[in-house]
Amino acid sequence: MKSLLLISAMSVTAATVLIIVLLIVAGLIGYITAWFYAKSIYTPVIKGLEEDKAQLNREVSMLKEDIVKLNGRIDNLNARIEELDKEIAEAEKIIAEKETKIMELTKKVKA
Repeated sequence: MKSLLLISAMSVTAATVLIIVLLIVAGLIGYITAWFYAKSIYTPVIKGLEEDKAQLNREVSMLKEDIVKLNGRIDNLNARIEELDKEIAEAEKIIAEKETKIMELTKKVKA
């Protein structure tokens, strides 16, 4: 009741300034309260997400190492394929020579 009498005794400008100051103080109190509440709620969530991120980064680095190993293995297998292709070509060449010799010999035997 005294505050109502106090505001009515003040001039209009002073009362307006007092109301604005009180609204600003109430807004600050609300903002700080909401900030502390959000901090208490989201801090554990953020820590959990950071741990998940660290674990995923470790997994990514392990996968990159696996990729390097597999690429090396692929290179080795490709080199082995090239060697086998050369061996096959040589074997086919030898087979073709043998076939021509067999054909010549069968012609000699028939003649």
